[in-house]
Amino acid sequence: MAEEIEIRSIRNIVAAVKDTYNFDFGNYATTSFKRRIERAISVFNCKNVDELITKIKADKNFFDSFLKEITVNTTEMFRDPSFWRKLREDVLPIIGSHQNIRIWHAACSSGEEVYSMAILLKEMDLLGRAQITATDINQDVIAAAKKGAYPLRNMELNQSNYERFEGKGKLSDYFSETEGMAYMDTSLIANVTFKPHDLVLGPGFSKFDLILCRNVLIYFNMVLQDHVVELFSNSLFKNSFLAIGSKETIAWCKSIDKFSTFSIEEKIYQKTKE
Repeated sequence: MAEEIEIRSIRNIVAAVKDTYNFDFGNYATTSFKRRIERAISVFNCKNVDELITKIKADKNFFDSFLKEITVNTTEMFRDPSFWRKLREDVLPIIGSHQNIRIWHAACSSGEEVYSMAILLKEMDLLGRAQITATDINQDVIAAAKKGAYPLRNMELNQSNYERFEGKGKLSDYFSETEGMAYMDTSLIANVTFKPHDLVLGPGFSKFDLILCRNVLIYFNMVLQDHVVELFSNSLFKNSFLAIGSKETIAWCKSIDKFSTFSIEEKIYQKTKE
């Protein structure tokens, strides 16, 4: 009986959010979504799911905080350094031959990956020709990404990743320090457009040469993963690239026949068919 109540409660939250704010969590992976709901109840000191639903429906600001808690917003600069080396050595030389380079960071979270890409492009003398779109479902997260301010305590790990990536200089070349915070050089995002976008219900954009959506699909069930990969396929030029997380795959998606595997180790796919 407890399991039935638990599932019904999750469905009630999904319905309340969809009806009130038109955000659809219906195809999020049940286990991870349940875990984050339990955490949200604790974080917001709610007695139960019903109280959480009441607060969500009554207060848009509370919902924004809830959304930030539910969606995963932890990342690093140059996470998985071998992935970034693969981009530098094999992917960017291909799309860098284009007059303009169009990149979409889908579900960009707090922006560390966007700044990593900008640094990589700058070190390859490609930043001036790049147009980057960075999106996330949460507007507060998007605002934080655009601000580019990170606790200095986080920069030690970011610096270590950058060194393993074998960057040209030091990561500190790209930020200034003020009162315990690292502020990224604003010139890095001169050609970046930050905007909210919902991968579940939102439309696609115009075509891109590279889409990065790393460590996001793992939180979706198979129906939603298939939908999102189709969205990405429709948003890519032919012979352009899709990068996903190290524990993710698109092998079983309906759109897989449009892709070839470019790097199985780094989970990079190339769209080879329209």
